[in-house]
Amino acid sequence: MHIVITGASSGIGASLVRALGGEGRRLTLVARREAALQALAGEVAAECFVRPADLSDPAAFTAALDDAEAKHGPVDVLINNAGVQYVEPTVGVSAERIERLLTVDLTSPLVGIGRVLPSMVERGRGTIVNIASMAGLVPTPGMMHYNAAKAGLGAASESLRAELRGSGVSVMTVYPGPVTTAMEQAARAAYVDSAGVRNVPTGDADELARKIARGIERGTGRIVYPRVYGLARYTRVVSQWVVDRFTPALADERAS
Repeated sequence: MHIVITGASSGIGASLVRALGGEGRRLTLVARREAALQALAGEVAAECFVRPADLSDPAAFTAALDDAEAKHGPVDVLINNAGVQYVEPTVGVSAERIERLLTVDLTSPLVGIGRVLPSMVERGRGTIVNIASMAGLVPTPGMMHYNAAKAGLGAASESLRAELRGSGVSVMTVYPGPVTTAMEQAARAAYVDSAGVRNVPTGDADELARKIARGIERGTGRIVYPRVYGLARYTRVVSQWVVDRFTPALADERAS
């Protein structure tokens, strides 16, 4: 089985490498930091192809996928995990940073899907895993562009799963809430300290990775993690009111 993992050098991506890196598997690890990818590849039993790429350039991603298939054969599982997140006042975010976030979080995953999907459909098997976010379902203040990108990825993923029903190709949409990673800790620090910020339900990256690994084997269509956030999909109006009402101010705004 050939598995491509983007954003593989840290956080949820690194946990996915460890969860999926069993003997007999072929992994392609994609991220910007080659040294971190090489170190991670040395931790697992799988045959790993390290392919540095910056997903702010969709053409670089398609080139990485070309090289991955030349090395390991057709992609059986594509995990779109790479992401950029800004937690700050929307006023002042430059057009260049907006474009980079939207490209990494939305455009490149869609381009990557377009690159591997025809072969999967032709073979009648394969899995696409899209790491969206609860922020795409219940947007959080201070993350306008991230919310938009993850909402777009989630919507694309849900529609693609329905489109491919019966084709043999599975599509899994993953909606993580806060999961302890360097990105999550930076996001938490961007808000004014409060009991709500300190006590928000938070998951573990390794546990999420194990759930995704099991989901790939079972053909699971959707994962919400931690499970406490599952109800938010069905109570979005109420959930949005809670987020709007109780999310603390951004630290930058309070300082000004």
